[in-house]
Amino acid sequence: MSSQPIDHHEQVLLAEQRSLVISLSAAAVVSVVGIAWGLAVSSQIILFDGLYGVIGTVLSGLTLQVSALVKRGPSSRYPFGLEALAPIVLGVQGLVLIGAFSYAVIDAIQIILSGGGDTELGAALIYAILAFVGSVVVYLVLRRMGKESELVAAEAAQWLAAVYLGVAMLVGFVVALALKDSPWSWMSAYVDPVLVLVAAVVIAPTPIAMIRTTMRELLEGAPDAHTQVPIQEAINEITTQFGLPEPVSVLVSKLGRKVYVEVDYLVQVGQWTISDVDQIRRGLGALLAEPGLNYWLNVELHTDPDWDE
Repeated sequence: MSSQPIDHHEQVLLAEQRSLVISLSAAAVVSVVGIAWGLAVSSQIILFDGLYGVIGTVLSGLTLQVSALVKRGPSSRYPFGLEALAPIVLGVQGLVLIGAFSYAVIDAIQIILSGGGDTELGAALIYAILAFVGSVVVYLVLRRMGKESELVAAEAAQWLAAVYLGVAMLVGFVVALALKDSPWSWMSAYVDPVLVLVAAVVIAPTPIAMIRTTMRELLEGAPDAHTQVPIQEAINEITTQFGLPEPVSVLVSKLGRKVYVEVDYLVQVGQWTISDVDQIRRGLGALLAEPGLNYWLNVELHTDPDWDE
């Protein structure tokens, strides 16, 4: 008895869940090690990295649950599926990260105003090296799958932010060690909290972009050029192939993996049949095969110039 073949969409979902498990496991390790190490060496930036790991663990778990729900597809209760959960969880990730960064920034400013901190720089540098290497490895693994899954792409973005944080820690602790045996040794006490401020500024664009994506999708805004350009190219090709006039309206919106495309043509009476419309729609669907996306196509031929009134 042969097993049923798994279609590409199913493969994407399975690979997505594997990637999210990797992210969840790695984030859990970072959170435990980061918090313990940060407390041991009195480093706010390492504690910040550990806190980032805790947030990553919680959000990765949430994302994994969302992926499982979306995988169920349409049901009688949710006839269009649960694709809206993907942008919602993306926005939640962004808001939580901004909240964490805000707390870390306030704490760092207080430390600076109180005269700096006393960090064990040698041990802190070892952590920075390990954190940087680990973040790079996880990011590279997730980046491959992120091309076909927005949920994994969001996870990859968080790990890229962790890479930037690792670079900041490496540079900062090396500078602090250099300052420690110099006439400017007093400055080394401020390196750790300043690193927190730098990290927050560097990483901030990531959660802001997440929130913007959520707002655009939930408000049915036009998707980015990466999504729209292939659609417009496919419409141009199908228009030429069938000898259609230029479309009078092309509407595109995106919600999670689901992309809604509506194309309207104004044609002469009696030139086209319902069968022709079906062929046009099937032809357009054949041209739109971007991995990880589910296209919902609506092609309409109108004979009334005032059809949209």
